[in-house]
Amino acid sequence: MKLVLADPKYFKESVAIISDLVSEIKFKATVDGLEVVAMDPANVAMVVFKLLSSCFTQYEVSGTEEVTVNLNQIRQILRRAKGDDVLTLETEENKFKIVLKSATRRSFSVPVLEADAKEQRVPELRFPFSVEMDAQQLADAIEDVSVVAESVTLLGEPEKLSVKAEGELSKAFIEIQPNENTSIRVDGEDKHKAKYSLEYLRKMIAGSKLADKVTLRFTNDYPLQLDYKVVDKLSLSFILAPRVDND
Repeated sequence: MKLVLADPKYFKESVAIISDLVSEIKFKATVDGLEVVAMDPANVAMVVFKLLSSCFTQYEVSGTEEVTVNLNQIRQILRRAKGDDVLTLETEENKFKIVLKSATRRSFSVPVLEADAKEQRVPELRFPFSVEMDAQQLADAIEDVSVVAESVTLLGEPEKLSVKAEGELSKAFIEIQPNENTSIRVDGEDKHKAKYSLEYLRKMIAGSKLADKVTLRFTNDYPLQLDYKVVDKLSLSFILAPRVDND
């Protein structure tokens, strides 16, 4: 396997975002691109990532190749990547090799880990409520409500998305309505309500560093899905289990 990126931004930023949720992942290289499907250690959140082959200036893969690595080690190396570096990813014996080349050529390698026998599968989910909006707008809303609580309640209606959180003494409430930058789609029931962890959502909204738009999908007490896409470059999706009140 030899993959070359003239612009390291998308790989670098994606690794930084994903490594906040999972520390060990399996990269799968196919004819279509470099893929990751991983679950966080608590089995609360899943990440589904694909860096399309069209994003690479050189893409050499023999069939399907898989390599399991410590993502935190990769993140530390990629922090040394500069904007004008050409990034090369290679497998070499039991090593995963990263080469950064501009005025100088810097080579790093990390050990390949033993792959988990369990294959992560993306669940088939159906969402009667979805919102496509500016990614930064969602990020701001999540950061706003995180000031007062550890969880957020989303309420989806035909004409608005409500984002609310309530702590012991404080409350936060945000309404997002359709406009030229925001579209809402509702099938079936008029109202959809669910609660989610802000700790996880704050890590996921970092996808706004990659894409200008995000699609948010959820329904009553059901997993949430966030989709970030850059045409001909990448897709980054998160699935988050709902929080269920014990009272």
